[in-house]
Amino acid sequence: MPQDEPQPARRRRTRLYALTDGRTAVPHTVLTMDTTITAAVAEDARAGLPTEWQEILAMCEAPGGRAVAEIAARMHIRLTPMTLLLGELADRGLIHHRPPLGRAETTDVDLLMRIRDNIARI
Repeated sequence: MPQDEPQPARRRRTRLYALTDGRTAVPHTVLTMDTTITAAVAEDARAGLPTEWQEILAMCEAPGGRAVAEIAARMHIRLTPMTLLLGELADRGLIHHRPPLGRAETTDVDLLMRIRDNIARI
């Protein structure tokens, strides 16, 4: 790359402990890796939030949302810290969370194939 061309701006990430106010456990909200997360606030209400929170909310738009494990993979954050971060967002009312589907609900072969295809795209 020639030196005359501008380098892409690198976004500076906020430290996880700053995003969670130093919490190491989420007392109110317990999330598992297959819990589905959806944004609970409109896009125009996210302006003052930390960049990472805005990224999470943008990728978890309703009605679909995303699983905790998928969010962690896309954000390149380990699962345990991601559950802390998402717990913080849930406690602040910024996201909705839904427990994983029950056993009877996961026997739909078409649903399982869509899940497989979406995971393969990551």
